Amino acid sequence: MAESDNGPLSGVRVVELAGIGPGPFAAMLLADLGADVVRVDRPGGAGLGVDPAYDITNRNKRSVLVDLKSPDGVAQVLDLVERADVLVEGYRPGVAERLGVGPEECLARNPRLVYGRMTGWGQQGPLAGTAGHDIGYIAITGALGMIGSPDGPPAIPANLVGDYAGGSLYLVIGVLAALQHARTEDGRGQVVDAAIVDGTAHLTAMIHGMLAAGGWQDRRGSNLLDGGAPFYGAYETADGGHMAVGALEQRFYVEFIRLLGLPQEVPDREDLAAWGELRTAIAARFRTRTREEWTAVFQESDACVAPVLSLREAPQHPHLAARGTFVEHSGLTQPAPAPRFSRTPGAVRRPPARPGADTAEIARDWQVPGLLAPSPADPSAAAPAPAGGAGRAEQKDAAG
Repeated sequence: MAESDNGPLSGVRVVELAGIGPGPFAAMLLADLGADVVRVDRPGGAGLGVDPAYDITNRNKRSVLVDLKSPDGVAQVLDLVERADVLVEGYRPGVAERLGVGPEECLARNPRLVYGRMTGWGQQGPLAGTAGHDIGYIAITGALGMIGSPDGPPAIPANLVGDYAGGSLYLVIGVLAALQHARTEDGRGQVVDAAIVDGTAHLTAMIHGMLAAGGWQDRRGSNLLDGGAPFYGAYETADGGHMAVGALEQRFYVEFIRLLGLPQEVPDREDLAAWGELRTAIAARFRTRTREEWTAVFQESDACVAPVLSLREAPQHPHLAARGTFVEHSGLTQPAPAPRFSRTPGAVRRPPARPGADTAEIARDWQVPGLLAPSPADPSAAAPAPAGGAGRAEQKDAAG
C-alpha cells in the first residue's frame, strides 16, 4: 500500500524531479506530513555526492529511476503527473520546458496540478539564467549583510537562511495554498514560483519596518538583535564553550544579571554609549566558569540563557530529548518531523529512498505500468557533467 497513511497530507500525491538542496527538503517536509512523494531520480544521481543511504532529505519518499532525456522517460513522468496533486522541480528556468515536462505539458495532462518551481533567482530577472548558491541569494537581499561582527566580514549561516528558510519553506507554503485553491469547486492548478531571493527578502519584513522607523541601523553589530546589544549575543566560557544570551526584556535582564553575579554598579543597559563597557564586564564574568557550570546556574530560569551546542550534542539536551525533537530511524539520528499535529501526526516511516528501488511498488500503487520499462542499463554512463559544464543547466541553481 502507498506510504501515505499518516499525517495531515495523507492521500496527497507528489512527484519530485530530483535535485539537490531546497527542492528535496521541501519534498521531504511534504512527505513527513503524510504525502506520498515519488522522487524521480535520474541516471547518475542528482549531484549531491552523499551516499543515498544517509541523505535524510529523501526520507519518507519512494524512488523511480527515469531518464528524462529520452521520450520514454518523459512519457513516464507525464503518466505520474496525471495521477499527482503536486509536482516539485528545481531546474534552471527553461530546462523543464526543454525536457518536455514544463508547466504547459503537465497542466495539459492534469489541470488541477500544483506545479512548484524552486530556484534561487526566480523564473524572471537579469540573473534568472545564471548559476548561484545560497550565499549569493542572501547577499543581494541584505540578509547576509546583517549577520556578523561590525569589524569583520559577514558571518555565513550555513545554507539555512536562504536555501531552507527563504526557499524550501516558502515553496511548501505556496504549494499548500495552491493545493487548497485547486481543491475548491472551481479551482484549477497553477504554477508556484518560489525564488530564494523573494523568500529571503520576505523574511526581513520586520527589520525593514524597524529600519523605516529609525529603530534599526543599516550596519551589522549595532542593533538589538544582531549582536550589537551586550544582552543579546554569545559569550565564551572558561573551557572554550559558549553561552547564548537573549535577555531582551527588562525583567529577564534583571534575572540574568543576578544569576551571572555581576555587581549593581554595572553600566545601565539603556546607556548605548556604555554598551562596550557592559559587554566587557559580561564577557569577563562568563570566562570564570565552564559551559556546564553556567548551564546549571541558568537552568530553568527566566534569564533567557542557553548553552551553545554542537550538532552531535543537540539530541542529548534534556529538553529536546523529552520532546523527542530528534529521533533515530534506520540507524540515523535525525530531526523529527515538524510541526506537530494533535490528530494527524507525521512520522519518519521510511529510510532515505534509494534511486529506483521502489519502481515496481510505485507502478502498482499509482497504476503506471509504463514505469516497468527497462531502466537505463548503465546509470553511470549518463552522469551529469560537473557544475559549470553542459550538464549544469539541468542542475538546480538553488543548492547551498
